[in-house]
Amino acid sequence: MNLKIALLAGDGIGPEVTNEAVNVLNTVAAAGGHTFTYTSLLIGGAAIDAHGTPLPEETLKETLASDAAFLGAVGDNKFNSLPPSERPEAGLLKIRAELGGFANLRPATAYKALADNSPLRPEITEGVDILFVRELLGGLYFGQPRAWDKTTDRAHNTMVYTRHEVERVAKIAFDIAAKRDKKKVTSVDKANVLECSQLWRAVVTEVAKDYPTVTLEHQLVDSMAIHLMNRPRDFDVVLTENLFGDILSDESGVITGSLGMLPSATLGGKVNLYEPVHGSAPDIAGQGKANPIGAILTAALVLRHSAGLNAEAKIIEDAVVKVLEAGYRTTDIARGDIAGQQTVSTSKMGQLVLDQVTAELGAAAS
Repeated sequence: MNLKIALLAGDGIGPEVTNEAVNVLNTVAAAGGHTFTYTSLLIGGAAIDAHGTPLPEETLKETLASDAAFLGAVGDNKFNSLPPSERPEAGLLKIRAELGGFANLRPATAYKALADNSPLRPEITEGVDILFVRELLGGLYFGQPRAWDKTTDRAHNTMVYTRHEVERVAKIAFDIAAKRDKKKVTSVDKANVLECSQLWRAVVTEVAKDYPTVTLEHQLVDSMAIHLMNRPRDFDVVLTENLFGDILSDESGVITGSLGMLPSATLGGKVNLYEPVHGSAPDIAGQGKANPIGAILTAALVLRHSAGLNAEAKIIEDAVVKVLEAGYRTTDIARGDIAGQQTVSTSKMGQLVLDQVTAELGAAAS
């Protein structure tokens, strides 16, 4: 397997967590005789500092020439005074649009070792394994027209969806659900109020007819936000539009114990884009406090969806579980009131997972 990966480490803790993920990818490559090559590129605040734009042409060109793109994080408070179109986050939105990935996969897994980290009772979170499939190129984030008229203090955004946009992301959700144990899709909308959601519900219902083995249910987004907290085990694949998916998948961090545990993959475009769900956290950048697990689990998604190395992806995911079960924690998931836990730095957590992956790859080879 030869894989060319665009590295968009970005801002804040992005470079720290990306480094740990790359170490794991390199170990997998070495063990399997694969060749992973990396091109380091600027995006977000780092690109603004160097080139005056959050997405330089070189970054976009090189990323489009790659087999996969790995993003750390973007954003820095020092750019908050800039117009939205010039801020670091604009670079992220633009590269998503240019790469064309429309289906954002966000797994939310309840780790038994982190049950006490969630404010939810363990009997609520035990066994939760949800995959959010979020439509990524439509809705309020990309709809036109949009504007803020500062002379009248009137602003507007436009939520727009077409049948094609809904249909293509729905098919991905149903394809995935058909291969999972529960074989269930929960489609989230606001069809009691929004015409966009009425279209969404109608199209998803039509797509479901082609998947007789998959159960479909519809949930309004407000009730879904409640159910996600009081009965999360009832859900399997959750299909959502852009804004609702952004909010609900972040809410699922309550189940896992930290946003630092959540990976994501964006599929369906010219180049798959991979990024941990957490932000750039500039307040802790460079202090060794960042949790690299979300980025490492994102590396597993790179192997699964861009390299076809499913067994190796599972080894990484299992390694994370074993390190957590051994009691190791970064600051965001540390609990000082629980015996047997040891708080470690970003690099130490990365090394612990790497050691476990190395051991598992060795065992698999023998």
